[in-house]
Amino acid sequence: MKGWGSGPHMTNNMISLLRSRGPQRRMQRKLLRFAVAYLSVIALGTLGYVIIEGWRVIEALYMTVITLSTVGFSEVRPLSSAGRLFTSALIVAGVGAVTYLFAAISQYIVSGELTGSIRKARMQQRIDALSEHYIIVGFGRVGQQVVEDLLEAGSRCVVLETHPETLHHLPDGLPHVEGDGTDDEVLERAGIGRASGLVASTGDDATNLFVTLTARTLNPGLTIVARSNHPASESKLRRAGASHVISPYRISGRRIARQLLTPTVTDFLDVVMHSGKLELLLEECTVLPDGRLAGRTVAEAEVRRHTGANVLAIRRRGQDGIVTNLPADLRFEPNDVLIALGTAEQLTQLAGLAGTAG
Repeated sequence: MKGWGSGPHMTNNMISLLRSRGPQRRMQRKLLRFAVAYLSVIALGTLGYVIIEGWRVIEALYMTVITLSTVGFSEVRPLSSAGRLFTSALIVAGVGAVTYLFAAISQYIVSGELTGSIRKARMQQRIDALSEHYIIVGFGRVGQQVVEDLLEAGSRCVVLETHPETLHHLPDGLPHVEGDGTDDEVLERAGIGRASGLVASTGDDATNLFVTLTARTLNPGLTIVARSNHPASESKLRRAGASHVISPYRISGRRIARQLLTPTVTDFLDVVMHSGKLELLLEECTVLPDGRLAGRTVAEAEVRRHTGANVLAIRRRGQDGIVTNLPADLRFEPNDVLIALGTAEQLTQLAGLAGTAG
């Protein structure tokens, strides 16, 4: 992990983050300069009338305000020649400050920055209304496929990307946040506290590590899937808090090998998992404590007879690996995750027995 907090990738992330906030900060600085300048003109005008005309402070302040506002009220008292010259200079200074303000606002509107700010505000309102959604950090080739599959499954997604040009490739209307996924504020804007899961899918293991660490800190119960490009990074990502670590290269290699060795089986599984051409689906459901399956053995439950679905395996909480070839005396326990094959209707019935379906 040494040196992972520095380097070109972190520099690029910081630059992108500053660019994303640049227009708003520039406008804020201009408004601040106007406020300081205008208040300074009022203070100097008040002081000038007190010194030149010998007026009381309240009279000098009132004269300064009506002069700068150009409302056309009469003078508080007759002005001396020096007072008239001072008033003329005061008017020029006030008009100059107001002109600067209008120029800044006009530039903000014409450049599209105001429109962009309004659009971002509306996008943030949409994200704030989401819950149980998935955050995808990094919209590269891997991230795009993750988003596509999640949307196809009917899940809600928020994309988090540091590069503005990449956001142009997002599906229309997809909620997104421009910023660095290692930044607490950016993750909170993406709704990290209300999310069901997060995918750290950038092409850099160090960035994925810090995204995972930050997300785990902000939401201890979050399911985090992290991308790993190097085998040595997997253990670091798990220690940082990743629930699952996926290596695209390892999975691709295994997929290619299985395609060569068992092409028919591989094609069948691919169709079952990623296509709607077959009626059969491979899904998972969780056994709840109040479900009818809880406490029953495989033989007693007779899942296939009651639902038609086939329970292929069980993942039991607190145990490594997956139990396959289920013995008849194996008892279903609360929080067991069942992996089953069947039609949509059969799987719905199975979820009802497990207590998952409402």
